[in-house]
Amino acid sequence: MKYFLMFIVLTFSISIYSQPTPEKKLGAWYMLDANHKVSEAFSIKTGFQLRTFEVFDNMNVLFYYTGINYHLNKKTTLTFAYCYLDIDRTFIISGENHLYENRPYEQISYRHKISNLPIYHRLRLEHRFLNFKRTNSLNNRFRYKLGTKIELNKTFFMNVNNEFFANLEGKVFTENRFYAALGINIFDDDNIQIGYLNHEINKQNLNRIQVGLFFKTDLRKGK
Repeated sequence: MKYFLMFIVLTFSISIYSQPTPEKKLGAWYMLDANHKVSEAFSIKTGFQLRTFEVFDNMNVLFYYTGINYHLNKKTTLTFAYCYLDIDRTFIISGENHLYENRPYEQISYRHKISNLPIYHRLRLEHRFLNFKRTNSLNNRFRYKLGTKIELNKTFFMNVNNEFFANLEGKVFTENRFYAALGINIFDDDNIQIGYLNHEINKQNLNRIQVGLFFKTDLRKGK
């Protein structure tokens, strides 16, 4: 009986330590992003994301957003937007402990060149209204993205960027994202990007495939 109990304990211990974790899985982010021109100065942005713990399974985040862009000039854009997120933070048992987030934010984007290298910056201030198990909280954070988009020819381009996050309450630095992708121009203003995202978050290092469709429309009369 003693050896049987020892066997049960050993088997249970091995099963705990051998269970898969998000870091051991290749997940995916699927993105649909649109920008709709309504005047010379203003455009509307809309989008949707599905983030999964595994490439074709195990939902992590459903992410919807919309906002207004004010194009100050050709290099600078101001954005006011709202996001809604349904976050399933569990990995092994899907569908448990959902966190719901309402997130308005303000953003400034700026583009320029260093020699012939195009550079873009994105600074964002987010206000995260979190609802977890009927408990509400507010977290404000700052994000800064630095990147470049290099045209290889008329069809292909490279997009590389890094974004760090800084919480304004609690622990400051908990997240960083590095992204590298190959882009394919479909039409003049539409493209597909297929790339790799390294996502460091809450002491986890996640590897993700990212597939995005980006397109623009012009809603002005006669355009």
